[in-house]
Amino acid sequence: SRTRMTFTAQKCGICFQPPSIVLIYRDNSQDKTRRRIMPVRNFSKFSDCGAAAEQLKNNPRHKAYLEGVSLGQLQKLYSLLRGHLGGESLAESLEKFRQQETIDPEEDMNKLDDKELAKRKSIMDELFEKNRKKKDDPDFIYDIEVEFLQDEKLESCGWDVESDEEF
Repeated sequence: SRTRMTFTAQKCGICFQPPSIVLIYRDNSQDKTRRRIMPVRNFSKFSDCGAAAEQLKNNPRHKAYLEGVSLGQLQKLYSLLRGHLGGESLAESLEKFRQQETIDPEEDMNKLDDKELAKRKSIMDELFEKNRKKKDDPDFIYDIEVEFLQDEKLESCGWDVESDEEF
């Protein structure tokens, strides 16, 4: 039988102050739900969200925790952070993101350059993946949502603390 993942990601969100990605996950070995705070460093409104997401996902300290979080999900969090650093409101960033994420059926795919085409293709693949996986697939994490954790909840977290406290 396949070994189960030790950690099951439940929600992944972002905290603007201090900038950090916050993961609520289940520690299956201890049967506890914990919160992990991953400080975001060296990230500005000019940073590449895709590269930042890949770096985080492959970071040896976080890798095991982020197994159930898609790259697209992390990229979205970074793009919200980037928007925030650029002075956008959350609503503006989300709207921008929504426009990028939806595929216009009327669009002529032949007119797109390679980069745009690749992006559309990956959106389609992701939509396909979402629809293909059934809810009863044990490894399927249903709808990891972007949660905005209010600052007061996180005030106790210092800049560099990596805490996996229970709550």
